[in-house]
Amino acid sequence: MDRTSTFNAALPGSPSPLPPERQPFFTRRGARSLALIGALAFASLASPAMASSEPSTRLVRCGGDSCLQISGHRDDPASIVSINGHVVPVEGEYSWRVHLPVEVVRQWSAPHARTIEVSLLDWEMQLGTIASVDLPIGLLGGVTNLASLVVSAR
Repeated sequence: MDRTSTFNAALPGSPSPLPPERQPFFTRRGARSLALIGALAFASLASPAMASSEPSTRLVRCGGDSCLQISGHRDDPASIVSINGHVVPVEGEYSWRVHLPVEVVRQWSAPHARTIEVSLLDWEMQLGTIASVDLPIGLLGGVTNLASLVVSAR
């Protein structure tokens, strides 16, 4: 058998010179197996993107002060966003964000809070969602003034 006949025999729909148990996986199982593998791979890639719809926070600079940037996603751009029960104007339509000075977040939150509540309210559908979102570590923690700090290495 020459190279051309071996190549043509490996094409789909043409007889294979190999016995069935020695044929490549894709020629034995066909297109259904390949489609199943593709669907599983796509589903595993799509899963992390679904988890990112929760609001998130991070500390940013705004002028000379520090601000908390809160960002998220909403299905309806007309939905109202509130932080700890206070309605806030947001930037963006579906993907939104808001910048609040740290002092405002401190006033709206309980002492030493580690989370804030982000609410979305859709008036037309009469639906509301509330998410408890983690604050950056130590953002609203107390300040302890130290007279001295002793560090020892052993």
